[in-house]
Amino acid sequence: MAKRDYYDVLGVSRGAGADEIKKAYRQKAKALHPDRNSDNPEAETQFKEANEAYEVLKDAEKKAAYDRFGHAAFEGGMGGGGGGGFRGQGDFASAFSDVFDDLFGDFMGARQAGGRTRAARGNDLRYNLRVTLEEAYAGLHKTITVPTLVTCDTCNGTGAEGGAEPVTCPTCSGMGKVRAQQGFFTVERTCPTCNGLGQIIKNPCSTCQGAGRVEKEKALSVNIPAGVETGTRIRLAGEGEAGLRGGPAGDLYIFIEVREHELFQRDSTDLFCRVPVSMADAALGGDIEVPTIDGGRSRVKIPAGSQSGRQMRLRGKGMPALRGGGEGDMFIELAVETPVNLTSKQKELLREFDKIGEENNPQSSSFFKSVKTFWDSMKG
Repeated sequence: MAKRDYYDVLGVSRGAGADEIKKAYRQKAKALHPDRNSDNPEAETQFKEANEAYEVLKDAEKKAAYDRFGHAAFEGGMGGGGGGGFRGQGDFASAFSDVFDDLFGDFMGARQAGGRTRAARGNDLRYNLRVTLEEAYAGLHKTITVPTLVTCDTCNGTGAEGGAEPVTCPTCSGMGKVRAQQGFFTVERTCPTCNGLGQIIKNPCSTCQGAGRVEKEKALSVNIPAGVETGTRIRLAGEGEAGLRGGPAGDLYIFIEVREHELFQRDSTDLFCRVPVSMADAALGGDIEVPTIDGGRSRVKIPAGSQSGRQMRLRGKGMPALRGGGEGDMFIELAVETPVNLTSKQKELLREFDKIGEENNPQSSSFFKSVKTFWDSMKG
């Protein structure tokens, strides 16, 4: 029976690149795996056919020879196949190893140099720190206490009693992995005895029970820079959990939350302060004294005839930009306050003012003229 074209076997064009060929082979291998096709007697043959095609097309020299001579390049010693041509089952492992991790990564886990898994790195830690707006403005130096895992002082992190060195795991011979036959393949898994470390401890440390680390609260000094805001993240390298059996420590991440302020609202580096003013001050104008975030005071002039919502800017009185870059501004927003709990005399004076003050309320006059025009148009 004549062999099928290798490109047709993998379902790619002759101009396909190495990545496209590998991707096509991976899909074919998954689809035709004999363990997944127990009801298809042809699956194993097709699977081997795909392996044979990939073994040739993945190699630049073999691919060039195949493109020129076809299957004849690997028959009769033409030499295009790189020394004796394709050898069937003998080269299957070489072909399949290129995509083995893609297909069965869940079974094998990560491969490490020298076949041994390194000591495990410690976990990163998160610490939520709440600060006041004044502290965010000025920055602060703070000591925090973090519950974590630290290196065991008794065994110096080795996990063994008396600081003795761990010994090679007898189950996996130090590889951290064991092999098991699964149908057509030999699959590697993490060693159950040493959990992939490649080493075991004969006499575990009585303090840490072999982990090489113990729970402890650790006090850390932290510098919070001026200008931080909610969501700012500060990283302290190596201040997370200690690694397992001498592995490197993780990192500590401090997440900042700035509390809401009674007087100021923040928008990036700008601050807003809503200041109530009396009707008389808003109408006649005047000066008011307002607080600033640094604890100082500033005098602000209210223009005569000011309305609620009017804003005045105090330049440079806002929050500092994180890591330099100047300061924002502070905005004073006026809130004209309507008087309450009026006395009889005050009510009388206001009614008298209202009778003679129609021309002093231009917005009201304009609004009600527009209302009258609207009603008249609706009648028409």
